[in-house]
Amino acid sequence: MLLPDNIHPEQTIYFNGAVVLKVIQSCREMDILDLYIQTKIEREMSMPIFVLCLDWLFLLNVISMSDQGKVKLCS
Repeated sequence: MLLPDNIHPEQTIYFNGAVVLKVIQSCREMDILDLYIQTKIEREMSMPIFVLCLDWLFLLNVISMSDQGKVKLCS
């Protein structure tokens, strides 16, 4: 669930996905590990939460993967 009612909002995929989106917007295209490192600098986040955020942003058609394996912002 993206917005569960039994935890703090800062622990949701919805909130953390916004942090990942903020980081990717600064470069528009990044290697996935570089994106994870930059996201961890911005906010402490585990790798499983980070991957769920990427999945959510991909499903929303906000990000995609380039042929070189980089995460890029959709236009």
